[in-house]
Amino acid sequence: MKKDIPFLPVEGVQVAVAREKNGADAYEWRVFLINRNDAPLTNVLVTAKGYGTQPESLPGADRQQTSTLRHFFARIEPLGFALVELIDPAVFHLYSEYWVSYYRNEQVYDKKFIFVPGSIAEENLMPIAPLGMEGVLHE
Repeated sequence: MKKDIPFLPVEGVQVAVAREKNGADAYEWRVFLINRNDAPLTNVLVTAKGYGTQPESLPGADRQQTSTLRHFFARIEPLGFALVELIDPAVFHLYSEYWVSYYRNEQVYDKKFIFVPGSIAEENLMPIAPLGMEGVLHE
């Protein structure tokens, strides 16, 4: 039963949306899962989706939702990271939700990371050391 599973707080796991220039001198945006723990993450499942409204819509009108994508990683090494997906700046006006579930030392962990509309923006960029890129970090 779900009530019998102890869900401990997620620590040392982050989701980052980072950008990098490509060969055409344009930015490509990517979503990464970062493990800052000293133990590996195993059986990692990331569910990604976007939802919200069109920016020019009236409140409550023109709801928009992206497809739900699921990504699996057998193992993310200690102090390592994994590329989850590419993300198009055309959806930055939506809520971007990443539901992460994983095992660490035989204990299950689970957390939703939600980037709110407008949070993936130039003024919020910061260096993300493990990636060697700049981006927006969610803890």
